[in-house]
Amino acid sequence: MQIPSSSSSSSIFFSFVYVDESVQKITITSVVVVVLLVVLLQWRLHRKKQRRKLPPGSMGWPYIGETLRLYTENPNSFFTTRQNKYGEIFKTHILGCPCVMISSPEAARMVLVSKAHMFKPTYPPSKERMIGPEALFFHQGPYHSTLKRLVQSSFLPSALRPTVSHIERLVLQILSSWKSQKSINTLEHMKRYAFDVAIMSAFGDKQEPTEIKAIKLLYQRLEKGYNSMPLDLPGTLFHKSMKARRELSEELRRVIEKRREGRIEGGLLGVLLGAKDQKRNGLSDSQIADNIIGVIFAATDTTASVLTWLLKYLHDHPDLLQEVSMEQVGIRQKIREENRGISWEDTRKMPLTTRVIQETLRAASVLSFTFREAVQDVEYKGYLIPKGWKVLPLFRRIHHSPDFFPEPEKFDPSRFEVAPKPYTFMPFGNGVHSCPGSELAKLEMLILLHHLTTSFS
Repeated sequence: MQIPSSSSSSSIFFSFVYVDESVQKITITSVVVVVLLVVLLQWRLHRKKQRRKLPPGSMGWPYIGETLRLYTENPNSFFTTRQNKYGEIFKTHILGCPCVMISSPEAARMVLVSKAHMFKPTYPPSKERMIGPEALFFHQGPYHSTLKRLVQSSFLPSALRPTVSHIERLVLQILSSWKSQKSINTLEHMKRYAFDVAIMSAFGDKQEPTEIKAIKLLYQRLEKGYNSMPLDLPGTLFHKSMKARRELSEELRRVIEKRREGRIEGGLLGVLLGAKDQKRNGLSDSQIADNIIGVIFAATDTTASVLTWLLKYLHDHPDLLQEVSMEQVGIRQKIREENRGISWEDTRKMPLTTRVIQETLRAASVLSFTFREAVQDVEYKGYLIPKGWKVLPLFRRIHHSPDFFPEPEKFDPSRFEVAPKPYTFMPFGNGVHSCPGSELAKLEMLILLHHLTTSFS
């Protein structure tokens, strides 16, 4: 066999390297071209999607969006202006979140009921962190179902009946404090009343006075930052609220530990302490604390605001106030004859007062909207609702639509003599995430109105 010379060997070697580099260059060039084409195609599709399918509207200033306008303008004006300009679906940016706002019963039903699995319950980041990530408001599926069942069990008629006398005592206490005052801040006193009812519902009659006082003070510090921007920097309202939240968690942990050791039952806390999941495991301290704070949050501000509007509407309509007073005086006479306090059955015999509450819920629409978040891209009437965006059904706009409530600015309880059309009246939300404490809220309104109209002019 003839061995090639070194020159021929070198020639063969270099020829081989030359061919390999050509293949590499062609391969790399092809990959780069394909990647660029894919990126270009995705960019064009994204631009096309953004340009053609996002709802109309303004995103406002960077980061701040339209938050300041929402919280400084009259809410009716804020929503009406945008709905008139853009239609029943439009985009905006509030509390650090890109949002799509919808204002028709059909759209509300889609988000809250028929396609609820595509929209998870959520809140702005500031409220989520302050209430707690394990509160039932922020969950779907088995965990939410378990918690909802537990919370609802505390607000069923069978659970509320024994609380009537306790709520009545709270009403009498707050009304007695008015007798020595020439004037009061109505909202402030209604918040105090609603908060006391919420505490009673959460902890029951067997409360620990020292711990409950501390919880009240910490919660009052916490709630000041509910609608703040989530900037956790020293000196900001959010930072102060989060500090109060950590101290509140520790205070609740001590109450939970004390209840466990003493096996004390009562209130929602007692229900949560006795709860077991499918594996027979109990709820953790953080799960219990988050849900206690969540219930206090849900039961305080909105109820106090509704009560304040309720008193204003009655004040502004003296003829209606007189009719309500007559209805309550009739019930009061029977209570005195039988020498007892107000009962659950008495509150079921207040049709006019109940309609006044319903009309207040509609006219004031304290719950202007609720927050949901799209868990996937959703198409609605030709528009894209992108995954991760907040979706806000605008209850206020639906409640004030002349299509469903003629002369919507007129306060007219008689409109509720006939049940409203489905998904046109949603003061407590709708679907699986509707407010579980709606019956408690109505009960404390009825009891307060009973004593207020029969004791004060």
